Amino acid sequence: MNMKKLLATSLAALLSASINAHQSMKIEFIGEATFATGYHYNGVQVGGLSGIDFDQANQSFIAISDDRGQLGPVRYYDLTIDLSDGYLNEGDIAFTGMTEILDKDGSSFAPASVDPESIRLLPFPGLLYWTSEGDAHQGVAPFVRIMTRSGQPVNEFELPEKFVPTGENGIRNNLAFESLTFSYSQKYLYTATENALVQDGAMATTERGSPVRVLQLDVAKGKAEKEFIYQTDPVAAPSVPADAFNTNGLVELLAVSPFQFIAVERSFSVGVGNSIKLYLTSTLGASNVSRLNSVEERRHVRHMKKRLLLDLADLGLTLDNIEGITFGPTLATGEKTLILVSDNNFNVNGQFTQFLAFKLN
Repeated sequence: MNMKKLLATSLAALLSASINAHQSMKIEFIGEATFATGYHYNGVQVGGLSGIDFDQANQSFIAISDDRGQLGPVRYYDLTIDLSDGYLNEGDIAFTGMTEILDKDGSSFAPASVDPESIRLLPFPGLLYWTSEGDAHQGVAPFVRIMTRSGQPVNEFELPEKFVPTGENGIRNNLAFESLTFSYSQKYLYTATENALVQDGAMATTERGSPVRVLQLDVAKGKAEKEFIYQTDPVAAPSVPADAFNTNGLVELLAVSPFQFIAVERSFSVGVGNSIKLYLTSTLGASNVSRLNSVEERRHVRHMKKRLLLDLADLGLTLDNIEGITFGPTLATGEKTLILVSDNNFNVNGQFTQFLAFKLN
């Protein structure tokens, strides 16, 4: 066996053992809290919560809104979630602050010029990292930026040209950077497209999934380093009627150990609703495709392996448009917690802002 094949075999064995070890991870549901669409904080409607992160030092949370500056300023929220009794109940969540996110020149964003999706906190020196999905229809590229807690711009990551929407290449509209997470070491950031780049293949359908690019960014260098392929599931169910809108995509990542992440896949079909699944996935053993402009028909590319952790359908709840995930506080009994949040699309017709809490054994 040659050295390259031996290395690939060893990596595959290590990945299998690592994922199998996490199969003992037990996720137990400990409650739900919701806010009706139309709820206001400081005179501005709360909604579009597409990303959430835990501020351990202050035992509080931040959540970013994907309102494009049309119902209020481009913004993120501070909030608290009380799990002191071991459960999440109505009334346990309180919004405590709202901060405007400013553009690169320090001014307010023009309406509809940005699409915030995910947010993460780097505790030291206390900076916030966030993504915009861009706008493929307008030729606006997605980005990953850094800001202070007061919303002031600090820097922006350098991204590969292959993500710039040109019609023949780049992101698809509303299917770009939904996710963001720091690596376990905090040396890297990871973001991903929700569905395939135009040149990489088709969007997800009820027949097949879509190959999305997971982008590894070097925090110190401020630029992209590697890219991996994560294959989504097909759309969970046909729409009703059959020609109505449906989708399935990778909407968030959360690092759980070196090389490993919880991936949130969100499927939606008109007339059916949402299907949300959590997968354990890993970059270990996956091909670095950063030098490939297209992976379509590239059969030698090794995808990120994944394994189902939880199908939220098993909870027996009406699920909203879950898009955010973070670890939460440690319970008095010693278990770590997991918090999910939904983007209600500011839709008064049946949608709501939903928080779900779990404990990890």
